[in-house]
Amino acid sequence: MRSATGETTRPCPQCGAGIRADNRFVDWCAACDWNVDPAGPEERPERLERMRRALARRHGEKLLAEVTTGGTPSPGRDAPALLAQAIALGVHGVTLALTAGGIWWVVSGWGGAGMVPGLFLLALAWPLRPRLPGLPEEGPLLHRAEAPELYALIDEVARVAGTRGVDVIAVDAEANAAVTTYGVRGRRLLVLGLPLWEILTPRQRIALLGHELGHYGHGDVRHGLVVGTAYRSLTTWRYYFTPIADPTPGEMVVNLFYVVPYSLLQGVLMLLDQLTLRAAQRAEYLADSVAARAGSTEAAVGLMDRLLVADSAAAVLRIEANRVRAARRGGRRTEDREGELWEHLAARMDAIPEHEYERRRRAGVLRGHSVDSTHPPTHLRRECLLAGGSVPAAVAVDGERERRIAAELADARSTVARKIVRDGFDG
Repeated sequence: MRSATGETTRPCPQCGAGIRADNRFVDWCAACDWNVDPAGPEERPERLERMRRALARRHGEKLLAEVTTGGTPSPGRDAPALLAQAIALGVHGVTLALTAGGIWWVVSGWGGAGMVPGLFLLALAWPLRPRLPGLPEEGPLLHRAEAPELYALIDEVARVAGTRGVDVIAVDAEANAAVTTYGVRGRRLLVLGLPLWEILTPRQRIALLGHELGHYGHGDVRHGLVVGTAYRSLTTWRYYFTPIADPTPGEMVVNLFYVVPYSLLQGVLMLLDQLTLRAAQRAEYLADSVAARAGSTEAAVGLMDRLLVADSAAAVLRIEANRVRAARRGGRRTEDREGELWEHLAARMDAIPEHEYERRRRAGVLRGHSVDSTHPPTHLRRECLLAGGSVPAAVAVDGERERRIAAELADARSTVARKIVRDGFDG
């Protein structure tokens, strides 16, 4: 039977219950979960992988219970996080020792062969040096004078999070958002992905800002100054010692010398990952609580649902970009189509029915906890928000303020739309 919306009803091939069939979305059965996760892993994992997943599930369930009962410390204050910072300080200590030793050899052996070991030590220290991230090289940057209304909104949300606002906003084509610091002074950067921003309601946008600024308020060990720079240093060294692929006989000898340092670096990186993983997941839950306080529990839950279908937003943008490029090859004007890119995206995402969201949530339950993800499963984050009770929004925007913010983002929207059409969408 076909409904007015184009849906049909047919029996489930597994249990016989009636299921909705819609060629826009995956067919699945709500009664027996048939085909609820068609993209999920089909092969049975090996024993070690099953053990790792079981351990990740137990840790994740324990963390969820701690967060929902309010018995979890802030990130950075538990023993694993403190050990991670100690290891990171050790990495920086090696860099300092290499630098000091190199300088001593160069100075004491100035003008002679004694400079050689000093230069060698300095050459080793150089790639291990702490490197602070800078501003993104691509994408529009919005400063406070260019978007005063958006910055004022961010400042309001920051007060709810118990922190201050950001110094720069970078707009890009990723279906995501993030905060970080840059430069020696640790200035704050908000990376705002328009494909995500454009599919959210005004209150969900406030919840998104609350979540991101919540990372500043609660601290994020993995991306902090000490651990973050050590992680980048170790990653650089691992790159230098990565065995050569398809080596020649001479390169095989080089690979033999690489085995020990590469294995050591890989081991330290894996240890840092595991030590900071729990703190990173805890930070996500705490940031979600800020999202609820800023935009309301309802908006924060809606944000979780939108994150579940972020890959659909990516698919829509690819389709729209391909259409614009095809029209351009046909000699037609495409400026209007580029300008309508975001409106088409929002309309397509608003048309996603509730049963597709439910399928995504059930698929998340089946997949469970990832052994190495810094984010808890989205369905558990949603569950944690609902368990905390309904919280009203502390920050609100009216229609006029929404229009002013949209006007401030207008040039960035056009720039990012042109980039997506020109380069395609990979976010």
